[in-house]
Amino acid sequence: MIPRVVTALVALAAALTVPVPAQASSAPVVRTEAGLVRGEVTAQGRQFLGVPYAEPPVGGLRWREPRPVRAWQGVRDAGDFGNKCVQGASWDPGYERPSHTEDCLDLNVYVPHGSARRAVLVWFHGGGLTAGAGQDVVPDAFARRTGTVVVTVNYRLGAMGFLATAGLDDEAADGVSGNFGLLDQQAALRWVRANIGRFGGDPGRVTIAGESAGGRSVCTQLASPTAEGLFRAGIIQSGAYDDCAARPHGTAVAQGAAFAERLGCTTVACLRGKTSAEILAAQGGFDWAPVTGGAFLPEQPTAAFDSGAAAGVPVLNGANLDEGRLFAFGQFDGAGGPLTAERYPEVMRASFGDAALARYPLAAHPTPTIAFGTALGDLLFACPALRLDGTLAGRGPVYTYEFADRTSPPFASLRDLGTDFDFGATHVNEVQYLFKHFGLESPLNAEQQALSRQTVQYWGSFVRTGVPRADGQPGMPGGGPERVLSLRTASAGGNAVSTTVHRDHQCDLWDAGASQ
Repeated sequence: MIPRVVTALVALAAALTVPVPAQASSAPVVRTEAGLVRGEVTAQGRQFLGVPYAEPPVGGLRWREPRPVRAWQGVRDAGDFGNKCVQGASWDPGYERPSHTEDCLDLNVYVPHGSARRAVLVWFHGGGLTAGAGQDVVPDAFARRTGTVVVTVNYRLGAMGFLATAGLDDEAADGVSGNFGLLDQQAALRWVRANIGRFGGDPGRVTIAGESAGGRSVCTQLASPTAEGLFRAGIIQSGAYDDCAARPHGTAVAQGAAFAERLGCTTVACLRGKTSAEILAAQGGFDWAPVTGGAFLPEQPTAAFDSGAAAGVPVLNGANLDEGRLFAFGQFDGAGGPLTAERYPEVMRASFGDAALARYPLAAHPTPTIAFGTALGDLLFACPALRLDGTLAGRGPVYTYEFADRTSPPFASLRDLGTDFDFGATHVNEVQYLFKHFGLESPLNAEQQALSRQTVQYWGSFVRTGVPRADGQPGMPGGGPERVLSLRTASAGGNAVSTTVHRDHQCDLWDAGASQ
């Protein structure tokens, strides 16, 4: 799921909007630059699903920068989600079969009732840059509660989105090769800038956000010069893993050549002759992360942040308390072999070294798997998030949080497993407190529903104003990793500012390793 051990029109737009009464029963129609789209009215507001923002990246457009979608005649129906981009089957609801469809560069727009000019949230889905789709979250209730317009985006994945073609006799490769999925995101943001006013959004108040690989995408877009002016704020949820690092261009080119060789090719032309199913079958085992080099990402994101070359916009950044439990479960209990006390020292030494074994004594944790998962989560998510807080604090406001509801129900994919494993506040679990994850209502109890409302208020306030606030709740700290807002239910102490998160996650140990 995750590699490594794992962005003058306002008046015009308003004039081009086809007005719809707040509670109209007829389907709303909006004129975009490319043509008319017909959405739907729901109890939460209006929604427009499967709206194309770029030409299908097929044939000669495979492994090319996205091109603006061609105009169409008549009214295009926007009542259903578009195709998922090419990816394998997974355990997530709705992903029981692989997708081999390359015609997938669509987005979904959710608009509350009313005619106010609203701030906009653009959401990039997670899935390790190899899986997922914009439909993974349904943010209609979030849009209504926060008074914002929300856009969710599909972008190319895996080899289709991140193959570096510069070494494959590709005359068009110009230094952005390998970042096609992230270029798709920028194309979607340009669509938002040009069209969102017609849906009631304010193109001057756009926040980009995402969780996991979506958060990693936000981190990368913050550092991309070609994203300048496409957004005014960013939200990174569990996206600082690997310190937002991209593949060096030379490494990505070598990996691209090895991938092509696996398919018996030495040129992009040969690869374009392969079916999407063949491409998908061959992509396993390769790293499909962003790539440095060229105009899109001249240097590593952290270097851009340090040098002041990155966007100096407000950022809301954080992680979850028990990120690693999901991955530890998958490695051990979920694979049929729970980690035992006898094997624990050996596995810890092999994975992290002797110092980590001393810092994570088995007696301090409920089970060996949870102990291992605690170390893994601290290494991969908690401490990188705190390091990113410190880096970002030097170039603009950064607001810090940790989702810490250990009573949170496992997200839908885990609930379907029927396991009694204690996932706690693990990776992905906070998403269901903001949106309908996979379109489903999560079984939150009264306390969790209260925390969900508060979290939605924090996020909505940040999207509208650039400062996260919630009624009657402590302010989210802004300034660095020393103070972090812990998001918890009332019985666990409620939302509170913590000054011990760095120590709690043993970050002196992991920071030392990261600096070597």
